[in-house]
Amino acid sequence: MIQALGYMVIGSDHGAGWGDFATRLLGMQRVDQGGGLQHFRMDDRAQRLIVAPGDAPATIGWEVADAAALDALAARLEARSTRVRRANPRERAVTDLIAFEDPQGTRLEAFHGAERAPAPFVPGRPITGFRTGPLGMGHAVLHVADAKALLPFYTEVLGFRVTDWGETPYPLYFFHMNPRHHSFAMVGSGRAGLHHFMVELGALDDVGQGLDIARTEQGRLAYGLGRHTNDHMTSFYAQTPDDFFVEYGWGARTVDPATWVPHETFDGPSLWGHERHHMPEDQRARMRAMAMDAAARGVRAPDPNPGPVRTGCAWADAVIRAE
Repeated sequence: MIQALGYMVIGSDHGAGWGDFATRLLGMQRVDQGGGLQHFRMDDRAQRLIVAPGDAPATIGWEVADAAALDALAARLEARSTRVRRANPRERAVTDLIAFEDPQGTRLEAFHGAERAPAPFVPGRPITGFRTGPLGMGHAVLHVADAKALLPFYTEVLGFRVTDWGETPYPLYFFHMNPRHHSFAMVGSGRAGLHHFMVELGALDDVGQGLDIARTEQGRLAYGLGRHTNDHMTSFYAQTPDDFFVEYGWGARTVDPATWVPHETFDGPSLWGHERHHMPEDQRARMRAMAMDAAARGVRAPDPNPGPVRTGCAWADAVIRAE
């Protein structure tokens, strides 16, 4: 069973841009190991993000518990006629590694035994740190041509569990494998490729200061600050040096995989904010209208620190108590 998102591998012809983006904005630590590759740390792992020269599609690295789990996964893949090959574990700083593709052609890897770094993590700028550990690196989201057609591969073969899904403004499916609300998602946009990967910070101020940095660079801010409806993440999205985004967030909810019940959502992707600066105005207006509709209906995330609220107005206090 896959346990978490372990790492991302990005093929890019914009290596210099990645060095600055990953450290100065995201706060990762650069730890290059030669061969033209750039390696970045987020925690006690030897690496979490690898940027390789060239424009090869992104590769998503999934972590399993041990050698037996990796062998079992390889057997399930081969039983479903998915070609599996052994890859060089030293390139990923792991004990063992397999490589394969999903039915759409997305490059995937699975591994066990991630190498720990000998020295403490030193962020590229002052941040409290990243929320990783058992939750993994964060999450990865793919553009797909047909989300429903890919469901059997990700649920039956890889063992991902559906957290929730929505059909408006386009098909969206979210999957968990640990308490993180989702480590993987699919956007039925009709395209193929990486939409974004997400990293979660330890403090809201880390995100706000990253937002300030993104604002200083022309075209860097793809989505403004906002809060998602399903995982309650407060985040913004930054345009990477390539054709996808990084979500930079804080405060996402967790789930209990043993008791969670998958369900459909109807309130769109964002409770507020997340202005899509990269979209044409008609598409931006559509997303904005969905958030305004949710606001008109009083949709909001639960308060993590609930307490008595007194407005001084008896009617308002009664409404708040009822909610």
